Amino acid sequence: MTLATNVIEAEAKFDQETRLINAARGGDKQAFQTLYQKYIGMVYSLCFRLMGDGPLAEDASQEVFIQLWKKLENYRGDSKFSTWLHSVTANIAISYLRKQRGWLQRMFHIEDTDAINTEAEGSAGDVDLDEYVKRLPERARIVFVLHAIEGYRHEEIASMTNMAVGSSKAQYHRAKQLLKEWMGYE
Repeated sequence: MTLATNVIEAEAKFDQETRLINAARGGDKQAFQTLYQKYIGMVYSLCFRLMGDGPLAEDASQEVFIQLWKKLENYRGDSKFSTWLHSVTANIAISYLRKQRGWLQRMFHIEDTDAINTEAEGSAGDVDLDEYVKRLPERARIVFVLHAIEGYRHEEIASMTNMAVGSSKAQYHRAKQLLKEWMGYE
């Protein structure tokens, strides 16, 4: 393929997605369903990394698409749709997690999310990084995922999570230290 062919194909995909977005904005449920099918994997993956829990991630993913249906008109096209959706997903997932935390704490009588048992259940080779990340305390996990995996700057994370930039950096450092310890790198 030539560069010109690649450019033409990329423009066609962009135009197709733009048509889907505009149709969904106009209430076309089939167009929205197509967007859902295209992006549910990305949305669920980010929700799962932030929450560390499959059922909560599924619920948060559905919340993302419910909110997306209601607020699709807010997409201005300044960036790729996937980039915008990624940011929307992170914000909704964090908000959803805050709402769920109160319910989970009442349900399980948890005083502090740091009361997670951090004892390794096997050797470092038995568990992949995602399993270790799921075991991180909530704030450390959120910051670690957003910074190390998703590439957000600490200033952005601080804004998204309503914490100070220094707290974001401290939580990231804490997450790295715990992961090193659990994986046997200390």
